[in-house]
Amino acid sequence: MAFARAFVPFPPSSSSRPSLLFLTISHLSVPFQSIRNLTVSASSSALNSSASMEMEAPKTHRWRPMCLYYTQGRCIKMDDATHLEKFNHNYSADLKVNATCLNRLRPQDLDYLLVLDLEGKVEILEFPVLMIDAKTMEFIDAFHRFVRPSLMSKQKIMEYIEGKYGRFGVDRIWHDTAIPFKDVLQEFEVWMTNHHLWEKDQGGSLHRAAFVTCGNWDLKTMIPKQCKISKIKMPLYFMEWINLKDIYLNFYKRTATGMMTMMRQLEIPVWGSHHLGIDDAKNIARVLQHMLADGVVLQITARRSTASPDEVNFFFGNRIR
Repeated sequence: MAFARAFVPFPPSSSSRPSLLFLTISHLSVPFQSIRNLTVSASSSALNSSASMEMEAPKTHRWRPMCLYYTQGRCIKMDDATHLEKFNHNYSADLKVNATCLNRLRPQDLDYLLVLDLEGKVEILEFPVLMIDAKTMEFIDAFHRFVRPSLMSKQKIMEYIEGKYGRFGVDRIWHDTAIPFKDVLQEFEVWMTNHHLWEKDQGGSLHRAAFVTCGNWDLKTMIPKQCKISKIKMPLYFMEWINLKDIYLNFYKRTATGMMTMMRQLEIPVWGSHHLGIDDAKNIARVLQHMLADGVVLQITARRSTASPDEVNFFFGNRIR
């Protein structure tokens, strides 16, 4: 069964300049005005680009919320025309790019970028990952699971989820689909293995891929905390990451404290619900695509010490703290 998701309507855009990356959909967009190599490449063309990078979609394209049963492989209404009209079942619809922008891409050390945006403060409640091709900016695949806390009482979980996801209208979906963190990691490892991103018997690190986060919190703080709660050893593939905030700061030479600031400065309309993990991951992926189109070269920004896992080395002197 599918349940509607609640969204706050956004006012029409007053900007006379189109989004650099995506078509602005007036009734759903927020109006905005606007280690490997340790040097982030920048150019004046990236800062003052006038080339429009629009979605490869017809003018009739409209944003729709993702079916959150589908994102977890559990949608049973794929033959229901009303359901398919109401909910999106195609990640690529919001992440397409114009092929003409490929001319401005810079060579990358990585093949794939895994955009990760965790939700949950006491324990992880949502684990979404979007796989982006670093060479073409194309969306490849997604992994999305809701995560069931292991230490909270049932009453606490009910209160926590109602406060967190009830406002989006997806609390029922969370209760229907959430699984323990240990199970999420097992399924995630199968997903990564299927995409040749990771092999357990080859040291456990990612193969020519890296996590991309909007900040250090996800992998510096929350993953180690959840692993301790779940009484599991932290996997080696979580040992390093790319903090997009630091890349953004060094590339554009301006500060963005979070996803919303980046999107405002780059004039990218916000789609979906902020703090619903899968929607935030898609919006972060759109910022990433925009930056790749502007010519950014990505590098690992933080790595955890294997000898002392609590110690994290940050590779950019100029970074968001």
